[in-house]
Amino acid sequence: MKKLNGILGLVFVGATFALSLNSCKGTFACHEDNISAAGADDSHNKGQNCMVCHQAKGEGKGCFIAAGTVYDMGMTNTVSSGKVDFYTGPNETGTLKQTVMIDSKGNFYTTAQFNPEGLYPVVTGPTGNKKMMGSSLSTGACNSCHGSSTDKLWVD
Repeated sequence: MKKLNGILGLVFVGATFALSLNSCKGTFACHEDNISAAGADDSHNKGQNCMVCHQAKGEGKGCFIAAGTVYDMGMTNTVSSGKVDFYTGPNETGTLKQTVMIDSKGNFYTTAQFNPEGLYPVVTGPTGNKKMMGSSLSTGACNSCHGSSTDKLWVD
């Protein structure tokens, strides 16, 4: 009987370990760098909230700190280049904390460690025109609001 209890105990420990491995899926994804680059074209899912997948328990590569999609002024097509700067003050005032490049598909994203909350983004499009957000950020998940509860993020 002792031998049977010992075997059942080992089976239980093994099953518990196997289940715990499955529940940790994506846990280590935050240790991967994934930052958009000018001219790159490997991004996807334009207009969607990138942070749904690119977070600790998600399927995406890396945990994004800030991400979104930038459209042209018609809000149908995405821009093919540009950047998003994050300042401590409105209208490009204060300190520049981070710059994230917009890729050729109009997406920008970064796993670089900074806190976007309270910062003011400035989007610069391919022609050099800028669009500034008048209020500070409450999240770096730009498409969680833009294209959902507010207009798409755009620059002319």
